[in-house]
Amino acid sequence: MNKVLEVCIDSLGSARAAIAGGADRLELCSALTVGGLTPYGELLRQIRRESSIPIRAMIRPRYGDFLYTEDELEMMVMQIEHLKQLGADGFVFGCLTPQGALDTAAMQRLMDAAGSCPVTLHRAIDVSKDLLDTYRDAAKLGIDTVLTSGGAVNCLAGSETIGRLLEINAAGGGPAVLIGAGVNAGVITQLRARFPAACCFHLSGKREVESGMLFRRQEVPMGLPGLDEWHIQQADPENIRAARAALDG
Repeated sequence: MNKVLEVCIDSLGSARAAIAGGADRLELCSALTVGGLTPYGELLRQIRRESSIPIRAMIRPRYGDFLYTEDELEMMVMQIEHLKQLGADGFVFGCLTPQGALDTAAMQRLMDAAGSCPVTLHRAIDVSKDLLDTYRDAAKLGIDTVLTSGGAVNCLAGSETIGRLLEINAAGGGPAVLIGAGVNAGVITQLRARFPAACCFHLSGKREVESGMLFRRQEVPMGLPGLDEWHIQQADPENIRAARAALDG
């Protein structure tokens, strides 16, 4: 299987950094501080003016769980159609049932909207009831890639499950196992030494950029309590470059 280094980004600056660092593909989002939401079409257009790098767009209309209403699913279909017109190459989404299984009916509806574009099942798999069953259901749907931490807080903690998914992939040719959550150059080296079949990794490679604001009213939050509004997280080309070297090494 081909090596893939995917970088999740939510700004033009991060897209430029990821491309400069050697990313193979972008996962385009908004609001990475809440795990990533559906991106702005205008950002996709900005990136497309500069690069033809493959871009998979996150389709997630809100933060929180992955149990969607009919109205939300309708909006997700419209988001796919809109972003496809603007140049998205693929899509990233996930829907669960109240019981924690993959909602195959909802997923099929979104996949129909995506058409021939490849689809990644995102980390909804990591909060599903049975990751291996969810992976197999994704395979039956024809999903191209599954992004996972192995059902743990990070990919090192979930490495045992990741290994099992890689075994299923090797035996049956299911979706590519895209390893995410806590990925950096050192983690890539460690996991590839343990699992030679691990060849697809997902990271943000971010650093904190100090706000240019001189006046700062600290006691008036604009979002989630405790969110630092005086630093902006942005991909660092050196972090991406190091991850690229670890993957290729």
